[in-house]
Amino acid sequence: MDRAFWIDKWEANEIGFHKSEANPMLVAHIDRLGLRDGDRVFLPLCGKTRDIGWLLSQGYRVCGAELSILAVEQLFEELGVTPTRSEEGALTRFAADGIDIFVGDIFDVTRATLGPVDALYDRAALVALPETMRSRYARHLVEIGGGVPQLLICFDYDQSEMNGPPFSVDENEVRALYDNNYAIEMVERADVAGGLKGRCAADEIVWLLHRQ
Repeated sequence: MDRAFWIDKWEANEIGFHKSEANPMLVAHIDRLGLRDGDRVFLPLCGKTRDIGWLLSQGYRVCGAELSILAVEQLFEELGVTPTRSEEGALTRFAADGIDIFVGDIFDVTRATLGPVDALYDRAALVALPETMRSRYARHLVEIGGGVPQLLICFDYDQSEMNGPPFSVDENEVRALYDNNYAIEMVERADVAGGLKGRCAADEIVWLLHRQ
């Protein structure tokens, strides 16, 4: 993961990956995580996703990790919330009622820093990482999350037609990354309308990862 690449994207407002509303796949499948009111959901590489506001509106607490401080400042501005800010080692923590976002490298987020979580929701993190980093990332999520259930959304497409990000992460790779720690279930597979970035045919796939 090239840190400067993503920070530059935010500073240049080149954020076509940012959606204007909560992801319909999250809305459709959140119940599969078995969450209760007040449970805490971790979003890696969260940006300023509208999924956060939606999760808060459903009565869940949210925590996240994000490289770009600009993205996190915009997140709280759009939520209409003024966060407290504190330094925690290499990370900066933005906190308000029901929400904690850690700014910095996700690999600097430890289980102790993060605190207990009840589920993970990965919509755009795994697919943002090059293949050489995905194994380390998956292990890190298991470590800091303690193996809690995860809702994972990936793209599957012919990478010879378009380079990422978002990268193609097919079923074989999902299973190779997570089989040792989770039972893996495909819960939805749908065509990306108009193709990925309008350039190539792709499927968007929702995976439920839960304890074996």
